[in-house]
Amino acid sequence: MSKELDEFEQNMQREINAFLNPKKEAEQKARTPAPKRTTTSRPTRQAATSHKTGYIVKLAVRTKRLELDTVFEHRSSSISKLEAQLEAEKAARQAGFPIIGHVIEVQRL
Repeated sequence: MSKELDEFEQNMQREINAFLNPKKEAEQKARTPAPKRTTTSRPTRQAATSHKTGYIVKLAVRTKRLELDTVFEHRSSSISKLEAQLEAEKAARQAGFPIIGHVIEVQRL
């Protein structure tokens, strides 16, 4: 625990120094190698995509006939509601859901 706290303090001090003296910190960073991380890596963030137009289509899908419905959500950039629904059904089949029960909701972005 104290090791993690020390690493945290060192990282914060490095960031403060980089903010206050960007040129000096860049030169020092170039001279010293970065420390290796021993902790588990965090999941990477994906870039958020924003659609100005389109729909969010929610479908009730199943992999087997007598299975409970699962909600499948698909974002479409289409301006047509019907085309967005068809894209969602196609995406659901590609994701491994052969049975598409019904459309739960179609919401405009």
